[in-house]
Amino acid sequence: MAGQQVETPPPLPGDDDPGELPGTDRLLALLSREMGPEMAAAYAETRRLQERWARVEHPEEGLRERKKRLTRQQISDVATTLFLVRGFEHVTVAEVADFAGVSEKTVYNYFPTKESLVFDEADDAQVRLARALREREQGESPTRAMLRALTEDAARLEELPEESHLLLPLFVDMIATTPALRAAWLELQDRLVEVARAELARHADLDPREPEPAIAARAIVGLTDILMQSHVRHIEDGLRRRELSQAVSEDLERAARLLDTGLWSFSVMTAGTRSRSQLHEAALATEEARKQVMDALKQARSAWRDIKDRTQVAAIREEAKRAAKAQTAALREEAKQAAKAQATALREEAKRAAKAQIAAARGQASPAGNRRSNADAERSRRDYARFRQEMSDRHEAIRARGSQRHPEPQA
Repeated sequence: MAGQQVETPPPLPGDDDPGELPGTDRLLALLSREMGPEMAAAYAETRRLQERWARVEHPEEGLRERKKRLTRQQISDVATTLFLVRGFEHVTVAEVADFAGVSEKTVYNYFPTKESLVFDEADDAQVRLARALREREQGESPTRAMLRALTEDAARLEELPEESHLLLPLFVDMIATTPALRAAWLELQDRLVEVARAELARHADLDPREPEPAIAARAIVGLTDILMQSHVRHIEDGLRRRELSQAVSEDLERAARLLDTGLWSFSVMTAGTRSRSQLHEAALATEEARKQVMDALKQARSAWRDIKDRTQVAAIREEAKRAAKAQTAALREEAKQAAKAQATALREEAKRAAKAQIAAARGQASPAGNRRSNADAERSRRDYARFRQEMSDRHEAIRARGSQRHPEPQA
């Protein structure tokens, strides 16, 4: 695949060709060489989708701001691709800059650290989280506000090319196995917790240092980790596009139900003054959520047991197949040995018969000799008949032992 040219999809009406950005051609060539031309084409299509989403989110964006955003995106894409292909610790910021066609100073203008090249959307994530908690609807719990924001992101999975999904497990594994990236991920989670804690405390008119907003914030931010792990699990299970989006959304919903059950009292506090009937309705809704959580856990436990049972059945069948194969091989080997012994006996018998014929032809056999030859021939016939019977008995015994030791596996 080295050197193979990859054609990018034609730009959408009003879109700039991604190839106009510095380093795009080199990035596509690298993807094609290291991961295949399909992955390079998928990247080009993903960039077009990301540009479309960005225009919806920033309708008032000017030309200068858009150019800065595209440059930032390009640097991050180049860095992530190089990190995945060569390893995070084996790529320098200077190499990223050179590959992206910008100066090293430009890279640091956008990304203060090497680790921030990987988590390029961290600032946007904090803004979205704060907005979701601050602008949640009347009566909407903090968990539901967070879930709404995350579900909107999950829905975009339906539009991405299937090849793009394959990069996420590699990306998550890179973070988990690289100490610097693992530390940066934990720091990012802590920053999200601080944002959530401040918003929850403000909404409940509490000191952010109080334990309730602190623990509630950490629990809610934990949904982001559920989102990532759910993506990886279902991608590795073979789900793509709409099926993947639905499965991830269902996982988030299950986690949110569990959180809502535990955070109900805090949700009541943050909702302000309520009437007795409203509190009663909220209590009933919480009880219903608790039942749904219990039902979901039972279903998950049943599914897990079913998987383990199927695995055990498959192991038993595989063992039976191996045993049957070994028995068949043993029977074939014994049959070969028996056939070989039989062939040897036939050759010996043929030699003796030939010698007797030669002696008779030369006139060396006397009447007594003829009688001895006849007796020898009769004895040989009896020996051969006994030999055949012994072989038949042996084969029958072998078949009987095989039936007792290894019964036929059930289909």
